[in-house]
Amino acid sequence: MMDNSSGEIMFVLQGLNDTRTNKQIYFAFGLLIYLLTLFINFTLVITIALDKMLHEPMYLFVCNLFVNGIYGASGVYPKILADLILDSPVISYTGCMTQIFIIYSYGFCEFTCLTVMAYDRYTAICKPLEYRSIITNQKVAKLLVCTWLYTLLETLLGVGLTTRLPFCGNNIDKPYCSNWEVVKLSCTDVTVNNLYGYILILSHFFQAVLIIVSYVHIIRASLRSKTQWIKFVQTCLPHLITFMNFTISMLFDAMYSRYGKNEGSQAVRSILRMEFLIVPPLLNPLIYGMKVTQIRHSFLKMYSYKSKALRQRYY
Repeated sequence: MMDNSSGEIMFVLQGLNDTRTNKQIYFAFGLLIYLLTLFINFTLVITIALDKMLHEPMYLFVCNLFVNGIYGASGVYPKILADLILDSPVISYTGCMTQIFIIYSYGFCEFTCLTVMAYDRYTAICKPLEYRSIITNQKVAKLLVCTWLYTLLETLLGVGLTTRLPFCGNNIDKPYCSNWEVVKLSCTDVTVNNLYGYILILSHFFQAVLIIVSYVHIIRASLRSKTQWIKFVQTCLPHLITFMNFTISMLFDAMYSRYGKNEGSQAVRSILRMEFLIVPPLLNPLIYGMKVTQIRHSFLKMYSYKSKALRQRYY
């Protein structure tokens, strides 16, 4: 039995074992994806922050999604890239708990933010005349604060339940620290942790139901006129794609961690189980940047202005 309080526990991350023969290629590809993710998200966050026309509820919620993507990507990429280049896939107990906290708070925040965005779009399309009185600036601020507070609370509870456990092993079959993978290493009964896991699943399942019900009403309202349908395609379709992608990838990771078998290529398993950490932070800004007209126009306007200013300066 290993004592957590000593601070000497080192977990071994097994998810990168199959990548050692081509680690330079994986490192280069991972670094490229990480830098691209940061660049696109930061660019759109700055675009929304600088353009007063985008200081509207929908764009502020989208901006929160981009900030969360930067936060989540930064919680996993640096460590994995370091493991690839240094060939030392180990992590300290404190580092592991910190990584669990960042990854899970990213996931919970993403889902809660998508729920808030569904409520915003439902109000905008189904109650257009009342939208301004319902979704006020004060309410937007409260929803954003509540999103993060709720996220941090449920993550702190989960990590807190894990930190009380003694461990009888230190091998984690993932390239990053996962709460359930760590819990499975415990020497004692983990019924409370398991129960809390199911409570979280039910909580986010309820959020998914709210999103789906909202979209049933949104689609029904959008079919009444061509204008409403265009508005749906421009503002709601990106959200729906984001929701479906993130839900499927999160569900896969949660179910595989609990019930999956360690068969087949370890590299393929690791990539599939990292999908919710890799794809949404990169895909979200691309979807919203291309599909949401106002964000696209604002970005192009800012880019053309900067290019013109640089040309005038040097030529």
